[in-house]
Amino acid sequence: MSTRIYVPNDSAALALGAERVVRALRAEATARGLEIEIVRNGSRGLFWLEPMIEVATEQGRIAYGPVAAEDVAGLLDAGLLIGQAGHRLHLGRPEEMDYLKKQERLTFARCGIIDPLSLADYEAYDGYRGLRRAVTMTPEAIVEEVTQSGLRGRGGAGFPTGIKWKTVLGAQATQKYIVCNADEGDSGTFADRMIMEGDPFLLIEGMTIAGMAVGASRGFIYVRSEYPDAFRRLQDAIVAANRAGFLGPDILRSGRAFNLEARMGAGAYICGEETSLLESLEGKRGMVRAKPPLPALRGLFGQPTVINNVLSLAAVPTILDKGAAFYQNYGMGRSRGTMPLQLAGNVKFGGLVEKAFGITLREAIYDFGGGTASGRPLRAVQVGGPLGAYFPDALLDTPLDYEAMAAAKGMLGHGGIVVFDDSVDMSLQARFAMEFCAIESCGKCTPCRIGSTRGVEVIDRIRDGIEPEKNKVLLADLCDTMLDGSLCALGGLTPFPVQSAVRHFPEDFNRPSAKAAAE
Repeated sequence: MSTRIYVPNDSAALALGAERVVRALRAEATARGLEIEIVRNGSRGLFWLEPMIEVATEQGRIAYGPVAAEDVAGLLDAGLLIGQAGHRLHLGRPEEMDYLKKQERLTFARCGIIDPLSLADYEAYDGYRGLRRAVTMTPEAIVEEVTQSGLRGRGGAGFPTGIKWKTVLGAQATQKYIVCNADEGDSGTFADRMIMEGDPFLLIEGMTIAGMAVGASRGFIYVRSEYPDAFRRLQDAIVAANRAGFLGPDILRSGRAFNLEARMGAGAYICGEETSLLESLEGKRGMVRAKPPLPALRGLFGQPTVINNVLSLAAVPTILDKGAAFYQNYGMGRSRGTMPLQLAGNVKFGGLVEKAFGITLREAIYDFGGGTASGRPLRAVQVGGPLGAYFPDALLDTPLDYEAMAAAKGMLGHGGIVVFDDSVDMSLQARFAMEFCAIESCGKCTPCRIGSTRGVEVIDRIRDGIEPEKNKVLLADLCDTMLDGSLCALGGLTPFPVQSAVRHFPEDFNRPSAKAAAE
C-alpha cells in the first residue's frame, strides 16, 4: 500500500524548490523500493515554511518544512512515511499549528488541503453544496441571501455585493455577464493567486451561482499576465467542471446555462480598475471609462455586467451552503464575514491569515507575523496596496474594518499588509507612490497623467532641500487636485500614501538645503 505525500504546487512553493523536492522524493522512493503517491496540493499560506510537505498517516496528516531536495534522504531515514517526530523539520499536525489554529478559515478552508484539480476532493470537503442549493432557489432568493450575509467587495471600496447583483438582476437585457477581476496587482497581495492555484473550483462555483442569481449565461475570469500557473490551473478546472455538468448548457440538470472562460490580462496595473478591465476584455487598450453608466447597467460589450474580484466570488459558495446568518455572524459593524489578510514586506512570518473583520493591525503583524524579519523596530505599515496609506506604530491598534480604516485616513483594500522597519526612508516611499502612478497611468485624465509626474519632481525638490516649505504646500495642493479630479482610483488614491507619509513621518521631509548643508 502506497503512502500519500502532499507537495505544494503553489507558485510560492515552486519558487522555493518544490519541484526539486518532488524529483528527490521519487528518486529516493525508487532507490529504496518504497511505494509513494505524490499529490500536488495548493499552499496553506505559511510561506516561511515552504515547501511544506505533508504525509498522510494513521494519526492524520503530518507536516515537515521548509524542505529542500537535499533533506529528503534524511527525512526518509527519520521515518517520514509514518510521520516520525525526530527530524528537525518535523512540524506536527498542520491544524494544530498556532498560525493556522488561530484563524477563521471560511474562504480558504480547502486551500492547501485538497488536490486543486480533483472534483472528488472538492466535493468531499463540501464543494458544490452551495451551487446544489442555488439551483433550487429563485434568482431573487439567491440575491437576497447574499445581501443579507453582508458580503462586501473585497477589492477596495467595499461596495455591498448583493446590491450590485440586484441592479444587474433588475436590468433588462438578452445577454448579461459575470466578470471576475483576477488582475491582482497590489503590492503584497497573493490571496487571489492562492485560490486560483489551490482551490479553483471554489471560484468557478461562486461565479456560477452569481450567473444564476442575475440571469447571466456567460462569465470571464480576467487573470493577470504574471500568473501563468493560475491561468493554466483555471483552464483545466473549467474543462473538468464542464465535463461533470457543473458548467455548460444544463447545470446539474437545472435547465440553467453558464459558460465560463479564463482570459489572460494585458500586463497593466490599470486593468485592475473595473472599466479598464472591460475595455481590455473587449480587445481594446486598457483605459478608464467615465461613469455613469455603471458597468452593472452597461458593462461588457454594453450589456449588464457583474464585476467582482476573486475573494468576493469565492465567499459566495459558503454563504449559499451555510446561510446568510452563518456568514454574518463573523466580523464587526458593517464589515461582515472574514478577510484574507496577506502579510508581506519586512515581516518574520509572511503568509496568508484569514480572520473575521475586527482584528487589529498590531495583532496581525505581531501575533501572526512575528514582527519584523530584520529584528529592528517597526516604523511603518502600508495597508491596501501601493495606493494605501502608511500607518505608524501609534495607529497599529486600528481594527481591520472598512469604516475604521477610513476613519484613520486609510483603506483596507485587498487586505495586503506590507511591513517596514526603522531603516525605511518615508520620503522615498512617497516618491515611489507618485512614480508608480506616473508609470501605470492610462493617460486619460490630466490630474493622474500630469499630476503624478509633477509629484515626483516636487518630492525630489523637497528631498534636495530646494525651497522645502513652498514645495510642501505645492505637494499638498497637487494631492488635493488628484484626489478630487482624477477619473479613477489610481490617480484618486495615489495621494493616500503621499499624504500619510508627510503627516506621520514629517522628519523624513525636513532636509536642509544643498546650500545650508554645504555651509
